[in-house]
Amino acid sequence: MPGSKNLRQVVLDTETTGINPKEGHKIIEIGCVELIKRRLTNNRFHVYLNPEREIDAGAIEVHGLTNQFLQDKPKFKDIVDDFLAFIEGAELIIHNAPFDVGFINHELGQLKNETRSVDTLSTVFDSLTYARKKHPGARNSLDALCKRYSIDNSHRELHGALLDAEILADVYLLMTGGQASLLDDENGMNGNAEAQIVRLSSDRPPLKIMACNDDELQAHHSRMAQIRKAFGGETVWDKLDAS
Repeated sequence: MPGSKNLRQVVLDTETTGINPKEGHKIIEIGCVELIKRRLTNNRFHVYLNPEREIDAGAIEVHGLTNQFLQDKPKFKDIVDDFLAFIEGAELIIHNAPFDVGFINHELGQLKNETRSVDTLSTVFDSLTYARKKHPGARNSLDALCKRYSIDNSHRELHGALLDAEILADVYLLMTGGQASLLDDENGMNGNAEAQIVRLSSDRPPLKIMACNDDELQAHHSRMAQIRKAFGGETVWDKLDAS
């Protein structure tokens, strides 16, 4: 499974004024969400940026961000320290990483006395490269992966860095094997599960058992079939049923 179970990961996406930073194009939005032990936290980094240049018409069609909207937003140099502090030491999960990393490093290179780069602060996992290896010959855009893994992205009418980072986090977790374990708590059990289990009192009232109805059972079987197809193997629930 890619990524260490105990690793802090940051799923990152950017929106830009155009395609090539070497032609003067700039970052206009950064969105990041945090994973700890392959679980989403509430820790986010999100900012819109004033690029101090015109945005290509084709780029506006993709993300909908205009110069008018961005004119009162901070510049990259104003947020760089907070941004780099957020990603420092993490494994970055990025779809088509060379694009985003290239833009970030180019922005850093334009700052006076700035010696930091993405490569010196973080490691990078390119989810597009991984998807192409896992699904050779198939379409592996974020939208295509959402369809393959039955992730609802109907609210994604336009690209947005934070929204796309949140969607990519879901895709990454499913594509690389789901959460670390259904039996882990927030702090992880790490082989010392017995000491962390809270036992219920033996004289407690009987627990009420609520059976699912036929529709709920059918929905469960349908969802399990989707997961088996996506991963090409048995699910956690299959293992429990067999035990």
